Amino acid sequence: MTKIKADPDGPEAQAEACCGERTYNELLVNLNPIAQPLASRRLTRKLYKCIKKAVKQKQIRRGVKEVQKFVNKGEKGIMVLAGDTLPIEVYCHLPVMCEDRNLPYVYIPSKTDLGAAAGSKRPTCVIMVKPHEEYQEAYDECLEEVQALPPPL
Repeated sequence: MTKIKADPDGPEAQAEACCGERTYNELLVNLNPIAQPLASRRLTRKLYKCIKKAVKQKQIRRGVKEVQKFVNKGEKGIMVLAGDTLPIEVYCHLPVMCEDRNLPYVYIPSKTDLGAAAGSKRPTCVIMVKPHEEYQEAYDECLEEVQALPPPL
């Protein structure tokens, strides 16, 4: 018995090509009701770039447990939360902690993309980006835009 090769131009190949990368608007469908303030498409891209630079300098905290521990210790930085994390009870206490300590935080649409930006194959629901002189300009730009977002109700 021989295997029949799939047609590279067939309908399955086209479906895989279009579904590999989801658009920003498609990701907004899966958002939680608490995902405010939400980053725009442009700010989301800037945050991903800043996270990638921070990973190279080992200046990120990843995951609820690690981020919570360092926020309690008084560490400063931008907290980036994934808006499609379920159940929301996993991380709904983090924005309150940020507001108590005057830390900027922002939601982005996808935990999968957040994990990929951090160089991980696993989805990540929260990342804290710490300031560093190597990427200070990108960090400051993101910080300004995050602080300019309207506060949640």
